[in-house]
Amino acid sequence: MRRVYLDHAATTPMVPEAIEAMTRQFATVGNASSLHGSGRTARRVVEDARESIAARLGALPVEVVFTSGGTEADNLAVKGAWWSGRAATDQPARAGVVVSAIEHHAVLDTAGWVREQGGEVALAPVDGGARLALAALADLVDERTAVVSVMWANNEVGTLQPVREVAELAAARGALSHSDAVQAVGHVSVDFGASGLDLMSCTSHKLGGPVGIGALVIRRGLELTPMLHGGGQERDLRSGTIDVAAIAGFAAAIEVADGDRAAEDVRLRELRAELTARLRTIAPDVVVNTPDDVATLPGILSVTFPGCEADAMMMLLDAAGIDCATGSACSAGVAEPSHVLLAMGRTERDARSTLRFSLGRSTAPADIDALIAALPEALARARMAGAVAGARVG
Repeated sequence: MRRVYLDHAATTPMVPEAIEAMTRQFATVGNASSLHGSGRTARRVVEDARESIAARLGALPVEVVFTSGGTEADNLAVKGAWWSGRAATDQPARAGVVVSAIEHHAVLDTAGWVREQGGEVALAPVDGGARLALAALADLVDERTAVVSVMWANNEVGTLQPVREVAELAAARGALSHSDAVQAVGHVSVDFGASGLDLMSCTSHKLGGPVGIGALVIRRGLELTPMLHGGGQERDLRSGTIDVAAIAGFAAAIEVADGDRAAEDVRLRELRAELTARLRTIAPDVVVNTPDDVATLPGILSVTFPGCEADAMMMLLDAAGIDCATGSACSAGVAEPSHVLLAMGRTERDARSTLRFSLGRSTAPADIDALIAALPEALARARMAGAVAGARVG
């Protein structure tokens, strides 16, 4: 059975260029922190990659700190900024963290940890299209706020956020600003320098690179408290032996993604529009959660099938050879309904009836055809499961 992969927001297939770049490094030896010839050769690979990645992100090379991925970068940004703000001696202590209600759990759970440590945490609301309410955010940020964290693009419904306005608001109140740009980099225009942000997280495996490598972009001159201590790598902000092969793969992947991003944007939006239209033909009552009146990622489509058990539907599609998701992959298997959809004003029942189809570089029209062919039976059987579940609740 040929599998149809429609879960690119969870992870993407590696591009050949990234595989080739990593393979070259697998055949060599050298710790990038060593001073001998092999170590210096490895270091050159890392620094060349850092320069390439920085250029694609609109950052300076010195601002790019490599991490194990987006989750570590988010933790370092939020915890590091909070620790630094709380410990500041030249100003009143800042022990507050403000995040949007639709953040990835890498940010939300980190904010929860801050609360457990005695910090103040506030959630900024969004509207029905998952767009941040800037006026509400402004009411939450004050002289006690250490960091404001708002994602660049939402991983479940695709909505882009007003990052520059968030950065300006935070700066005006003396707080640091961070954005989780894991879903955005490689898919929409991202310019760290122009954004005004202090901190920005990204990762490799969402754009055709390897899993296990990401970066936190830290504005030059900003002091951040590290989470890891040891050899002092990455400006003493992220100790640990540097993964040269993964960094080379990351650089190759972001170059490919950024190089044809405009063409891919058009292609994926056309595929998404076709999929949306055909879904509405099969299920006229389907509710599209990805907004069409604000900027969104090109490849994400969140849809609610009323009366349907999304978990059942996902498994039925899986049996038919189609990969999709019920929400964020990082919370798969958890019974809780999507916090993103709830923040948008959807009911728990709606949230439990929602699937996310995310398209990417390998998605072709034949994949849409395969999904549409498998959907009617899966939908009918999932609605039967939904009726049974509803009867039990009643």
